[in-house]
Parts: sequence; C-alpha cells; structure tokens
Amino acid sequence: MAKPGNMAVDGADPRVYDQMDVPFDAPAGTISTVRPQHRKLHDPSVSFEEYYYYAQQTRIEEDNQPKTGFETSIWSVIFPTKSGAGIEEKRSAPNPQEEKQENAHQRILVSDEEWTNASRALRTATRGAIFYLITTDILGPFGLPYAFATMGWGPGIALYTVFAALAGYSGYLLWDIFMGLDSYEYPVRSFGDLGYRLYGPWMRYLFNFLQAIQLLLNVGLIVISNGEALSQAAKFRLCFCICCLIWALVGFVVGQIRTLQKFGWLANAAVWINLICMFITMGAAAHTPPNYAGASQSAGFVIDGGALITPDANGVFPPVQTSGGLPNAGGFTGSVSGAMQAIFAYGGSMIFPEFMAEMKRPKDFLTAMWAAQAFIYFCINPSYLGISSYGLQTAGNVFAMVSAVIAAALYGNIGIKVIYNNIFVEIFRAPPLTTRGGKFAWAALIPAYWAIAFVLAAGIPNFSGLTSVVAAFCILQFTYTFPPLLSVAFMAKKYALREGEGYDPATGHVAREDTGLARLSRGFFAKRWWLNVLNILYFLGALALAALGAYSSIEILKGAFASNTTTSYVCKSPLEG
Repeated sequence: MAKPGNMAVDGADPRVYDQMDVPFDAPAGTISTVRPQHRKLHDPSVSFEEYYYYAQQTRIEEDNQPKTGFETSIWSVIFPTKSGAGIEEKRSAPNPQEEKQENAHQRILVSDEEWTNASRALRTATRGAIFYLITTDILGPFGLPYAFATMGWGPGIALYTVFAALAGYSGYLLWDIFMGLDSYEYPVRSFGDLGYRLYGPWMRYLFNFLQAIQLLLNVGLIVISNGEALSQAAKFRLCFCICCLIWALVGFVVGQIRTLQKFGWLANAAVWINLICMFITMGAAAHTPPNYAGASQSAGFVIDGGALITPDANGVFPPVQTSGGLPNAGGFTGSVSGAMQAIFAYGGSMIFPEFMAEMKRPKDFLTAMWAAQAFIYFCINPSYLGISSYGLQTAGNVFAMVSAVIAAALYGNIGIKVIYNNIFVEIFRAPPLTTRGGKFAWAALIPAYWAIAFVLAAGIPNFSGLTSVVAAFCILQFTYTFPPLLSVAFMAKKYALREGEGYDPATGHVAREDTGLARLSRGFFAKRWWLNVLNILYFLGALALAALGAYSSIEILKGAFASNTTTSYVCKSPLEG
C-alpha cells in the first residue's frame, strides 16, 4: 500500500518550496532557464524530455552510491536494516561570489543543491523494508478461501497464478516508468504524478480519486473484519456495532503517527504475526470442524443454494466438500465475485510509486517486489474466522487483529496524505503537513477519516460484496489496468527521442524534430512495438474483467439489500449465525 513527502524522516518536504511561488531573479547570465525548484508543483510547461533528462542523471548518481556487503546479499530482503539517513548530500566547493549572491537573495531563492539535497534526505528505505511493507496487506490473502470455494481448486489455482504473474509484470512496468520519470529535481511522490507526467491533469485527478476511495474503504474493511474477530473472541457478549466502533476509536490513536520512519519494522512484525496466525488456522482446520455458526458469511452460503451448510433433521451438518472444477456458486456473479477476492490479494500496486519514492535505490525495488509477490502467492492465508475451537479461534483472532491495526495505520496514513496534499493544500492552500498548522490539521483529520471509513463500511450488509466492489473499481485498475496504459505512453514518448533531440539544461530548450500524433506513432512503433501491442491487449482485457467484476459485485449487493440482510449497525454479530 498517497503522497508521503514525510514518510521517511520528520523533515521538510522539498515540494513545500513550491507553495512559495517565488520568482527567479538571479543576476543576468548566472542561469539561463527556470530551475526546477522555482516551478509550480504540477507545472504543465515541464516537458517529458526534461523529466527524462533529470531522471537519467539521478539514476547515474544512485548507481554510484557505495553499498555494503550486507546490502547486496539476499538476506537484506528478509532482515532489513534500520532506516538511517538519506542519500549522501552533494556539496560543491564554496565560491565567494556565489556566497555573496546567496546572502543577497537567501530569503527568496533555493539553490540547486538545497533542492536536490532535500529530496535526497527523504530517500531512506531499503529493499528489505519495502518487502515487508508490500506483504503487510492482510486483507487480500485472507479472502482467498472464499475465492477458492466459489471457483473450485482447478480454476481457482489457475486464475490465482495468472493474477500473480500479471501483478508482478505490472509492478515491473511501474518500476520502469518510475525510473524514467523520477529525479531529485522532480521527485515522483504518488501514482497520480505518473499519470500527470504522461497524460495530463485529468489522469492525475482520476488516479487520486480512486486511490483515496480504495484507501478509505480498506480502512473500513479492516474496522469491520476486526469487529468480527473481536465479537468472536468475546463470545458474542459484546454488541457487534460496539466491537467495530472500538477499532474505529483505536484508529483515532494509531492514526496520529504522522511519520513512517520505523514503519518497515512494524511491517516486519506484521508479516511474522500473519505467519503465526496462518499456522494456527491450518492446524486447527485439520483437527476441528468448521465454524458453522458463522456460515452465513462464508462461500458455503452461495454454493448449491446453501446446501453445504444446512443441517439435516437431526441438526447434523454435511461433511466438508471440495470441488476440482467450477462449483455451483449461485450463477455467474458468484464465481466472478470469487475471482475479485483473488484479485484483492494483489492490491498493493496502488502505492508502489510511494514506496519507490522513499527508497535509497529504487533500482532494488524489483527484488523486493518479486519476493513479496512470491510470498503472497505461496503463503495463502486460511480464514481464521472459520475455526470452531474457541481457544484456537481466539488465538488467531488476536494475532490477526494486531496485524490488521498495523495495516490500517499504513492505509490511513497514506490515504489522508493523498486527500490532504491534493485537495486541502493544492486547492484550499492549507499549510503543508511539515508545518505547525499542518500538524494540527492532521490531528483533526484523523478522527474524521476513520469515522467516515467506519460509517461507509458498516452500512454495507455484505462484507465479501464490499471487497468485490473495491477490487473491481479500484484494486483491479491500479494493479492491472493502469500500469500497461501508462507504459504505452511512456515508451512511445521515450522511443520517439532521436539523436540530437532532448532537453538542454543550460538553455532550458527542448529539441524535437516533429510533434503530435506523428511523433507518438513513430515512438510507438520504433522499438518494442510488440510490447506496446501486448500492453494494449492487457489493458483492454483488464478493463473487461473490471466491468464483469463491477457488475457481479453490484448484483450481489443489490441482492443483500433486497433480502434485508442486516448491516453492521446491530448488536448481533454476523458470525453468530
């Protein structure tokens, strides 16, 4: 799983200077173009060639950064080092004339070194920390039992494998684009930044809107799932709505953590907690019957009309059944809803740009990403809510609740930063989060954000239906639809560059032989045209799947509302039967 300009260290975001909107009035002949630090945050006059030029300079500097032996070993992925200082700052030799000019303009000018060093200081995360941050997401994998039950072992494993491979490929595309657009001069801070630099403002608005919605609903889903776990642990003696409200109140507290300097270690703990929870659940499932009392929330409720979870005249439930092929999951919508649960397991792509923005060496992101995707694929999480033994059930619930709070802290933190930086700061000129006023605004927004997340999630009566909606409208787009769409534009612009074309930092001039559709068409077919064609087909296929998922999830929710299925604003837990 924003625009975490303050994620790594509790220091100033270099983009804070953009809010000053100061003119550049250095002495004539000193610099012949507008420097990056004196441009607006999203300046339409910055060309692709300028972004690409500075990105190449940044990559060269990162490659020349010294590495320790441990950082180059595979163990650095499993055992991340503590976050330290950012990349080494660059200092040029002092020049008396420049010092004189700097003193004369120190209140209105930010030097090139100050600008790029501020960006360097924010990049502290290692690939080990990123591995654990990606695998912190526990909501998606915990929905896999529902996915396999509604699709069967054969189709379920096949689709889950395809989704895993494509999610890894999408991560590679995002990495490739990030490496070509991010720089110390123009740092990429969010998914929306990628869309803006390749398609324009409308794409940034779309990305930011969907990202904000997904993060908000993710927080709400964690509140409801933790409420179910707490009600189970309390033997349903505590009102279910109160159980959910308790976790919303916990969010008021954990959400006050504004910086994520040590979040890699929290994520580390969350992953090992998840593994413990998985081992407990698997052991319990092998020696205890299922939790039939909570069957109304399981896949068995939709398979064969609920026959698998309906007791006979003597109150005896039928034995556990599995299906190699596609079971009767209540029609087309039930099976597609199961597929959406599998997609939910790979919903971290939405915040991959944010993770790369915090890395000392974004080049190492691929190692962390592939390791995390492999971990998610092979370590399928069983559903701890389906255990009937109270002792083992409670142990699983406790571990899962702790892990979920850590995940919710990540989602909430990034979600609020997306909303605050892109709406309050940009539109309403609110103070940046690094200022005193911004810190007070953060403290006030946290309760409102978690309250809204709780209200939205609790008002929807079908939990799996809600996760399917989030998967179809948001997760699937960020993981499978948007990366190939961005890649086509990036490669068309990149390969359209010919010898002698590009950005000249001395004059600020961009040399191009042609423009418009002719240039983009030439770039599209210049190199790797076959990959562009495949990406377009990939994009269209993901869009079609998203449409099917949206249709099925909406139909499931319509059925839930039509049948008067209760919402979470009740005292009886949905797991109580």
